[in-house]
Amino acid sequence: MFTDLKSRPVALGQYIAEHGATVRDAAAVFGISKSTVHKDVTEKLRRESPSLYKNVSSVLEKNKAERHLRGGEATRHKYELLKLSSSVDNGGEQ
Repeated sequence: MFTDLKSRPVALGQYIAEHGATVRDAAAVFGISKSTVHKDVTEKLRRESPSLYKNVSSVLEKNKAERHLRGGEATRHKYELLKLSSSVDNGGEQ
C-alpha cells in the first residue's frame, strides 16, 4: 500500500487525529498490524512530524482512558446476544 515507508506514519497519524480512531481501527483501515500502527505513531511519527505527534498522542491517551468502557459495553452486548439466542433455542421460554 505504501511505497514510501516514511509517509505511512504521517498518513496513520492524520487518520487517527481526524477520526479519533483507535490503533485497532487504523490497523483495520490500512491493512497492517496493530503493533505496526502503534510503533509508527509513537516512535516514527515523533521524528517525522512532532506537531502531528502531539495531536495523535492526545487521541491515543483519550482512547486508553476510555477502553475499559468499550470493553464493558462489548461484554454487555455479548451476554445480551447469548440471552437472546438461548431464548430462541428454548422456544421463547426463560
